[in-house]
Amino acid sequence: MLGADIRLTGLYVYPIKSCRGIPLQEAALGARGIRGDRLWMIVRPDGTFVTQRELPRLALVAPSFRGDDLVLEAPGMGPIVVSAAAGGTTGEVIVWRDRCRAVDGGAEAAAWLGDFLGTPCRLVRMADDFERQVDPSYAHPGDQVGFADGYPFLLATEASLADLNSHLAEPVPMNRFRPNLVLAGSAPFDEDGWKGIRIGEVRFRVVKPCARCVTTTVTQETGIRASTEPLATLAAYRRSERGALFGQNLIHDSLGVLRIGDSVEGYRNDSFR
Repeated sequence: MLGADIRLTGLYVYPIKSCRGIPLQEAALGARGIRGDRLWMIVRPDGTFVTQRELPRLALVAPSFRGDDLVLEAPGMGPIVVSAAAGGTTGEVIVWRDRCRAVDGGAEAAAWLGDFLGTPCRLVRMADDFERQVDPSYAHPGDQVGFADGYPFLLATEASLADLNSHLAEPVPMNRFRPNLVLAGSAPFDEDGWKGIRIGEVRFRVVKPCARCVTTTVTQETGIRASTEPLATLAAYRRSERGALFGQNLIHDSLGVLRIGDSVEGYRNDSFR
């Protein structure tokens, strides 16, 4: 069992893949993770997904929920509302190797995003009845995910970020890593050895370390990629065959509500249940 007094100190939902996140005080979980997380995605006209890897300005698109509807805001743009109830065209979109059934968000959202990003694109929502399965190499049958890269949850810890920042000339904030869950009270990179955790009453499997990409080099407040940090430093002391590692991918084994301040317990071996 984990020995430290570990607590949940950060909780984030990202309504649109690769756009700005929303800090939460509590979050209800569904089959795909936090309800509403990566429910929407921006795609090229051919249906392939785009992220901050190619378009750093996505960091400046600030979505929020108004009931089930989605509100979009960005610098220099008037806000628009995208109705979740509108019966848009249903088609196939591609995120990595997965082909997913999605509902188009409409011409107004496409024009708004195209104007702001400077490239033709569409906003799509994962179809309610579509099930995108998690990689079976790491998942159980029936495990699902939305438009996130591969897993329902990304966990990071304050101690690991502090350790990384101790190696940097200029520290970076946690939002460079876009986690869903942030914990305090553990030792730096102690999460590398965890097999399962419980946050409040919700159980998670810790299934795979997260290999980081150039999105970590985008300043989330400006949408600008100004340097190679922190990725270059991570690669110098956290390198693996899959890339530079920071954070852990999680899959939930139960539903419930997560709340800031929840206690965390778990195990370093497969006996966790």
